[in-house]
Amino acid sequence: MKPGIVIALTALVFATPAFAQEETLCMDSYALEASLIDWYGEAPVEGETEENRQLWAAGVGGTWTVVTYEPNGQSCVLAQGDNFMPTDMSDVLVAALDG
Repeated sequence: MKPGIVIALTALVFATPAFAQEETLCMDSYALEASLIDWYGEAPVEGETEENRQLWAAGVGGTWTVVTYEPNGQSCVLAQGDNFMPTDMSDVLVAALDG
């Protein structure tokens, strides 16, 4: 099952803008979350939840994904990208000064 998910996520990453607007990757919530954790090292970003949406990220400068959760147990990727930058960098900047 993992190779199929990898292929689906890879296709989403390399999709042209026109294709990305027409197609949305949706799958079982558990499978999508496992993919984000295992293959991208992403985790839910605290404080970045809106209604049924959650921002996932792999730390500052890493990949990020916006996921929407449906009542039927399915989740869909709404957007994704690279070079994640949190909206509140105060904790990161203070930690950088301590080092």
